Amino acid sequence: MEQYLSSFNFLSGEEIAFLLSKGRAKTIKKGEFFIRQGAVCQEIAFVESGFFRSFYHNSADEDVTYCFSFAGAFVTAYSSFISQTATFENIEALADVTIFSIPRETIVQLEATSVNWARFSKMMAEQEFIKMEQRFLLFVRENAEYRYKDLLEKYPEYLQLIPLGYLSSYLGITQRHLSRIRKAVMI
Repeated sequence: MEQYLSSFNFLSGEEIAFLLSKGRAKTIKKGEFFIRQGAVCQEIAFVESGFFRSFYHNSADEDVTYCFSFAGAFVTAYSSFISQTATFENIEALADVTIFSIPRETIVQLEATSVNWARFSKMMAEQEFIKMEQRFLLFVRENAEYRYKDLLEKYPEYLQLIPLGYLSSYLGITQRHLSRIRKAVMI
């Protein structure tokens, strides 16, 4: 995480060290949750290894996977973290995950006392918005095969680890359709 934060080239060593002193490393075992629906998110975490899936339950009470968070990225129930209201989402470890967790009160304190941390938070919010917009546009503009190929290009190592049910849900298709797409892509 220290290397990731340093890569932005505007946070000082002291600012990074302060943040690192306020957080803690945690391991979340495969199948355990970072947060469950109905809870209020009180932390943000940097994924050091492993990966998560974010999902919600639709009106038919089916799981809908809408996001995967891989190593080298932050994870949180973002709207709950900001608004301090109950989250609609569940964030589940799909492998053993090592995270570096930072309490919300630390983030709030840093944003209030440091221009650099306020700038960093703004950049993270902008990146989350862009990621959400790209996902939305990918869904409305492209077909499932294109979406699968996009995921294959960006995260090939994870596609072997993500259960097909979660992957098909993420792509908005049935497992049967996903099998046909995978077969066609292999040819």
